[in-house]
Amino acid sequence: MRPGSRRGRPTAAVADPDFSFLDRRPLEAAPLLLGAILRVGDRAGRIVEVEAYEGANDPASHAATGPTRRNAVMFGAAARLYVYRIYGMHWCANVTSGAVGEPGAVLIRAIEPVDGTEQMWPARPKARTETDLGSGPGKLCAALGITGDHDGVDLRDSGSPVCLDRPTTKVSAVVRGPRIGITKAVDYPWRFAEADNPHVSRPRNTLGP
Repeated sequence: MRPGSRRGRPTAAVADPDFSFLDRRPLEAAPLLLGAILRVGDRAGRIVEVEAYEGANDPASHAATGPTRRNAVMFGAAARLYVYRIYGMHWCANVTSGAVGEPGAVLIRAIEPVDGTEQMWPARPKARTETDLGSGPGKLCAALGITGDHDGVDLRDSGSPVCLDRPTTKVSAVVRGPRIGITKAVDYPWRFAEADNPHVSRPRNTLGP
């Protein structure tokens, strides 16, 4: 699929229980992550927004120029957590996808809290509403307690400190638009979100069918 292509866009996403779809490339896997549950101990959130990042064919990807110590997890097995820090203060969590040696990851942009909300509030003191607890990559990592110590964990292993649970509800419709906070490949419509979900991050006016 060429960069920016809308071919094959799903209108509904249902993740299979064993998350085998993560063996696909990020652009295919990303919308299928919507509805899955990201769990860290007693805290959990339903994934409602993601962004796909490919490898050498994606100028905005950390893997575009080859492997480094920072992005090593992207070049490994699928279904691992790739965690990095931005602005020296916020952690961001990604799910790797694709074959070993073919780097790719899906950034988790927003979650809808489903468990452990009472533990999320102290971790997100600036949040004023529940919809603000995880409506952004840095926010959701703080709310769930994800840090660089979780980089590389196997998300398909139920014994991991961070893991993926099967969806509890289906995603009825998916909207998409350009990715946020990047300076390269800004026109690629590789941001996917559950339609009309109030926990999706802003801006929302760039998302459409």
